[in-house]
Amino acid sequence: MKATVEISMYPFNHDFIPPIKSVIAGFNQYPNIDVITTATSTQLYGDYDEVMACVTKELKKSFEEFGFAVFVAKILGRDVREPFTKEEQA
Repeated sequence: MKATVEISMYPFNHDFIPPIKSVIAGFNQYPNIDVITTATSTQLYGDYDEVMACVTKELKKSFEEFGFAVFVAKILGRDVREPFTKEEQA
């Protein structure tokens, strides 16, 4: 099963860029997960179990290293870059 996760981080830190960059760098360490970063969020694409394990591990690392932050995520049970099948469109 494939997954797409779109995630945004809101650190409670005056110097908010380092925590965000750290989480994105962590996501990019997973060779089987496609990572696309935009100005407002990061999208992860890949196998559901691998993507969710990545998110779990990297968020925990962020909390341990930088403290409190809010993460907002959308999780979809498919790779949204792939076209919908006729059955999915019905």
